[in-house]
Amino acid sequence: MKEIFDQLSADCSRLTTKSYSTSFSFGIYFLGKELRQPIHAIYGFVRLADEIVDSFHHYDKKFLLAKFKEDTFEAINLGISLNPILNSFQKVVNQYQIDMELIVLFLRSMEMDLSTQKYTPELYNEYILGSAEVVGLMCLKVFTHGSDVGYEQLKPYAMKLGSAFQKVNFLRDVKADHQTLSRNYFPNVNLASFCDNQKREIEEEIETEFAMALIGIKLLPAASRNGVYLSYIYYKKLFAKIKRLSAEKIMTERIRISNTHKVGLMFDSIIRNKLNVI
Repeated sequence: MKEIFDQLSADCSRLTTKSYSTSFSFGIYFLGKELRQPIHAIYGFVRLADEIVDSFHHYDKKFLLAKFKEDTFEAINLGISLNPILNSFQKVVNQYQIDMELIVLFLRSMEMDLSTQKYTPELYNEYILGSAEVVGLMCLKVFTHGSDVGYEQLKPYAMKLGSAFQKVNFLRDVKADHQTLSRNYFPNVNLASFCDNQKREIEEEIETEFAMALIGIKLLPAASRNGVYLSYIYYKKLFAKIKRLSAEKIMTERIRISNTHKVGLMFDSIIRNKLNVI
């Protein structure tokens, strides 16, 4: 009767996504039905790790993350966990043969958030690889149904999309990261004197990555293309909003896209797909 527990686990992952991210929930809804639960499972896993390092300030984060890491690999090896989120995640890892190295790299980036880092270009790239690019690759394993050929063809594009999303998040969250968490991911940037020229340099990197990522989105199987494209246009709209503001402005407020606007983007995605714009 493990099917009942597996369904409960899948429901927990879906609820986690819905509770933490309306934008990703919209994107996942437009994936093929068979892809939704696996992507919810990946998001739930990533979200829990992120919450440990970002939100649980009155607890021993180092212990909690170490325990989460241990429980993750135990769940994958045993094929079960009493933690519903990890039970859901292990099922996807084992079914789609997700490379364990991707999980190791992700958890390594989460560990980097446990201490104040002075990010060099090398550490910045390492963090983005683990926190964002490998998450894109985990999802790509699902989108390509474990096909090595499809995975290798689309791998560089998935990594660029994950990187672009993460860098937009860095700009969106720069105030909270700096003032609340004492974090600064950008190398060679002093956020106390963050200026428009530095902001434009970061934006140019993001523009280049978005352009490359779109090439890969067009090559995705039909079942995953709509959902990924919806997430892409959401982030592009968020990015456009950030670009219109000064460096000083984004250091004083968190930039958001309203839920009403997200619904508009959803319909825009549907229309564009029907017109074969992508």
